[in-house]
Amino acid sequence: MTESTRTMPPVDELLDQAARLRADADLMDDCARRLLATASALTGCAAAPEPSRPALRQQAAACGTAAQQLRTAAEALIAHARA
Repeated sequence: MTESTRTMPPVDELLDQAARLRADADLMDDCARRLLATASALTGCAAAPEPSRPALRQQAAACGTAAQQLRTAAEALIAHARA
């Protein structure tokens, strides 16, 4: 069996990918803010189904978690690129 050798992408490509991950994290944070604003706007709205506000808050929390994970991945990629 032969071993394949992996080549690491150029550092600039890794840093570009990290920047894209950070941008995606910012988008997820923005989504979380908009979801929370929508949930807040529905407070006291009789036409809004009761489960809508908790569901929006859950989705906002998931977006916040995703944003944090994307930032963690970006930092790991940057560390790997600099190693």
